[in-house]
Amino acid sequence: GNGSSGSVMCQLVSAEGEQLGAALYLPHNVGPPQLQDIVNQLLHNEDKLPYAFYVGDEELSLQLGAFMQRNNATAEVTLRIVYQPQAVFRIRPVNRCSATIAGHTEAVLAVSFSPDGRCLASGSGDTTVRFWDLSTQTPLYTCKGHKNWVLCIAWSPDGKHLVSGSKSGELILWDPKTGNQLGAPLTGHRKWITAVSWEPVHLQSPSRRFVSASKDGDARIWDITTKKCVISLSGHTNAVTCVKWGGDGLIYTGSEDCLIKVWETTQGKLVKTLQGHGHWVNSLALSTEYVLRTGAYDHTGKTFSSPEEMKEAALARYEKMRGNAPERLVSGSDDFTMFLWEPTISKQPKARMTGHQKV
Repeated sequence: GNGSSGSVMCQLVSAEGEQLGAALYLPHNVGPPQLQDIVNQLLHNEDKLPYAFYVGDEELSLQLGAFMQRNNATAEVTLRIVYQPQAVFRIRPVNRCSATIAGHTEAVLAVSFSPDGRCLASGSGDTTVRFWDLSTQTPLYTCKGHKNWVLCIAWSPDGKHLVSGSKSGELILWDPKTGNQLGAPLTGHRKWITAVSWEPVHLQSPSRRFVSASKDGDARIWDITTKKCVISLSGHTNAVTCVKWGGDGLIYTGSEDCLIKVWETTQGKLVKTLQGHGHWVNSLALSTEYVLRTGAYDHTGKTFSSPEEMKEAALARYEKMRGNAPERLVSGSDDFTMFLWEPTISKQPKARMTGHQKV
C-alpha cells in the first residue's frame, strides 16, 4: 500500500524487554502521539507521561505507514516498538495534595494560618476548633466549647489569641499555646457571626480588641482583657456580612442593606457611609490586609522580645507597604459589580468594576 491505509501488527516493549499488553493491530496513520496515549492507558498512568519510541536503534518519529515505507519493512512481521519514558524526574504539579490531615467529624467551615505561618487553626460544623501541628500534620488541640457550628476564626496579629464565632452568635477566645478556652463565651449578638477582624498590632500591642460582624445587623468591638463588648456599632438595617479593621484605625462594615459604613474606634462614631451598590455587599478586601493580618512577622522568621518591639516592627512594615498611597478598599456585591474605594479621601468610589455575570 501507499502507507496511509492498512495496518501493522505492533508489540510494545519496555526498555528492559518486558512486553506491554498483547500485540496490537495499529492503523498506518498512528504516530508517536497516539502511541503515547496507548502506553499511558496500558500503564494506568494518572498523570500522562511523555514517551519516546524506538524500532531497533532508530527513533520512531513518523506515522507507522511512512516509517514502514522508508525502511522497506514488511507488514508480515510484528513490529517491536520500544517505549522509553522521557522525563526521569518531574515537578509535582500543584493540583496534587501534599498531605491530607484528618480530624474533624463534620464540614470544615474556616481555616487560618497563624501570623507567623507556623500554626494552622480550623473551625468546623462539628462545633470544635482545632489547632494543627504542620510539621507532623496532626491535630495539636481539639477545642470544645461551642454548642453550634464554628463559622469563622481569626488570629490576633500578635499570634497570642484565636477567636472563633459560631452559628448561635457566641464568640470564644482560645490560647493557641495550650488549646485552652480563655474565659466564658462572649455573648451579645442575637444571630450568627459572619466575620471577625482584629485591631492591627501597629496600633495596639499586645492585641486587645477585635470586631465581630453578625447577621443581627450589628458589629461589636470586644476587649479581651475585660472580656466585654466595649462598643456596639449599630446603624446597618440588615445583616452585616463582612468587617475589616483598617490600618488607619477605622473599621469598615459591609451589609445586606447595600451600604458600607466606616467607623472610628474610640467611641464607635459613624465617620461616613459609602453608597453605590445596588444590592447586598458580600465581601470586603483591604490593600493592606496581608500586613495587617501578619503584623510584625515576615519571611525572615524574626521573633520579638516585647510588645513594644513588635509594635515598632509592625508599624515599619505597614508604612513601607502603604507608601504614600491611601489604604484602598474593594467591595463585592450581589449586584454583580465591585467598587474600589479610598475611604479616607472620598465617599465616592474611585472605580466601578464590571464584568462578572453573577453575584
